[in-house]
Amino acid sequence: MSLRIIRSADTQTQPWKNGLGTTREIARFPRASTSDDFVWRVSVAEVNSAAPFSLFPGIDRSIALLEGDGFTMTLDGDRQHALTTPYVPFAFAGEARVDVVMAGGATRDFNLMVRRASAQGTVAVYDTAGSHVAPEDAVLLYVARGAAHTTDGELQAGDAWLPDTAPFHLAPGALALLVRVHLHA
Repeated sequence: MSLRIIRSADTQTQPWKNGLGTTREIARFPRASTSDDFVWRVSVAEVNSAAPFSLFPGIDRSIALLEGDGFTMTLDGDRQHALTTPYVPFAFAGEARVDVVMAGGATRDFNLMVRRASAQGTVAVYDTAGSHVAPEDAVLLYVARGAAHTTDGELQAGDAWLPDTAPFHLAPGALALLVRVHLHA
């Protein structure tokens, strides 16, 4: 068993910071950090109702719809974003007040949180079958659809890999989200 593969089945459900929903944390850095001092954190949230998002001052967030019809986010009472197209990352400030209007039933979404004072993070979509090499600042590969092969083993949808400079291979029809984090000097 590889310490660099994180199986979906091994992640634990935990409440949102505001207690109004649940998420499954996939990884955080540093590993022993808490919600008050992580540099970056990746999770998959269940959004079952129009509950407001938790506030995370000083955190830059990126979110991408994984399953379901999605929802419309209203940020700070005036700016709207429809998170209704799967696998399209949307970045916003963690201190923004985010209210939600569901487009249908329950959804699942991918979340990256990065402490702004420590680092900058992005989520890239990989949907071309074949071999790829993760950039040096890649910290996590999440298989959103299909399967991928890594030097550490096979990944199925919902699994993640903590990459190194080794290549990964996406199966036909697969889609992965690659998290890149650049630490400030």
